[in-house]
Amino acid sequence: MKLLGYWRSSATYRVRIALNLKQIPYEYEPVHLLKDGGEQHSEEYLTLNPSHLVPTFIDEDEDVILNQSLAIIEYLDERFESGEKLVPSDCLYKTKVRALSYDLACDTQPLANLRVLQYLTNDLHHEDNVKGQWAKHWTEKGLAVVEQKLKNTAGNYCFGFDITLADVCLIPQVYNALRFGVDLDKYPTVKKVYENCSELSAFIDALPENQIDAG
Repeated sequence: MKLLGYWRSSATYRVRIALNLKQIPYEYEPVHLLKDGGEQHSEEYLTLNPSHLVPTFIDEDEDVILNQSLAIIEYLDERFESGEKLVPSDCLYKTKVRALSYDLACDTQPLANLRVLQYLTNDLHHEDNVKGQWAKHWTEKGLAVVEQKLKNTAGNYCFGFDITLADVCLIPQVYNALRFGVDLDKYPTVKKVYENCSELSAFIDALPENQIDAG
């Protein structure tokens, strides 16, 4: 198993958490998103992932190359029985977990993705403070939605006392929120789940600052 990604990429962060929770050993290969204009734009990388994004996941045993973090995580969850079951089997429960995960990974995080922020400054010529305001605004909007949903579902984690795909998506988004200066006290349920997950080794080992390419 090989994961190509960037230490501070939210999508890569999600997959690292999932690999740890599933207890799957893997090789990590850094792809620097800023060095030399971004290694994700290199011809070599584009043969694996034409989207110019990270992560890319390679399962050499099955001759599988995947991108899109949620697709990678569901592939891992279905292929391997080890560790946590991240997507429940029950139809309704599964749908609710996916819906909250999409709130984070599809509706919130992409609006403050690196390429979006670079476009604001490099192409639209906004000042850095505008870029920061943009990221904070959309992150707060997204967390407000998640907070309302978690009031009806959360225990120690997003859905009761079992770790799911939703937790895997939430923690990287909260990490970003703190980077953007978001006050977590406005989202007490989100904060509680974040603090509980942050005590687990699978999440600690996946932290951006704990990666070989951090810095």
